[in-house]
Amino acid sequence: MNVSLLTCTPDPERVVALAARLCYSPASIGELREEISRRDARNLVRRVLSMGHASVLEHVTLTYGVEGISRAASHQLVRHRIASYSQQSQRYVAAKFGYVTPPTVAASPDLLAGYERHMAACSRLYAKLMKAGVPPEDARFALPNATETKILITMNARELHHFFALRTCRRAQWEIRGMAKRMLSAARERAPNAFETMSVSEEIKVAICSNCHPFFTGKQKLIDTAGRIEKFEKKYGKGAKA
Repeated sequence: MNVSLLTCTPDPERVVALAARLCYSPASIGELREEISRRDARNLVRRVLSMGHASVLEHVTLTYGVEGISRAASHQLVRHRIASYSQQSQRYVAAKFGYVTPPTVAASPDLLAGYERHMAACSRLYAKLMKAGVPPEDARFALPNATETKILITMNARELHHFFALRTCRRAQWEIRGMAKRMLSAARERAPNAFETMSVSEEIKVAICSNCHPFFTGKQKLIDTAGRIEKFEKKYGKGAKA
């Protein structure tokens, strides 16, 4: 797998800071632009993100080039709809059949041998169909989800936050998780403060995840500082049904 950051909005953190400052200032855009230093931008980006003011991230876009992922991974990727994709076509480009092998398959010599035989059979059938004059758009039906593909991805920084939160989670499928980690590392090089809250650790906890959220793990604690439970029991009785 190869992941590269091709383009990014110039001076992304100053753009985010300018957008944030504009929301609360009577000054002109030109005046604000002159006032914001890189240090100011860094601090302001951190502050607005800690406040949950994420809309300002939408002014920054990043474009990635990804090669060597499977069609199985790209099918997951394109479910993220607030993005633009350009993928190598199997209809107009005759496939040079490469494929991705899952680590769980590669770990077993017996399974790996069977997997490679199956991939070779798919490759032979595809070549046979093409040689027989079957159009590529029909011959591609013989290709498996493991087939390698190439794709360009453009997302704004806010959508990338959402993408990274879901796809770097330990419950994410291993291939797209590896891709997301590489994308996040590249984003941090260009805009470290805009993406510093994102994690690539093994223990990342996001949203309401049934594998790590305290509600599901049994670690959630109820803190009743206002005495609401006692008030309810006093009014309706301990055995009352809500």
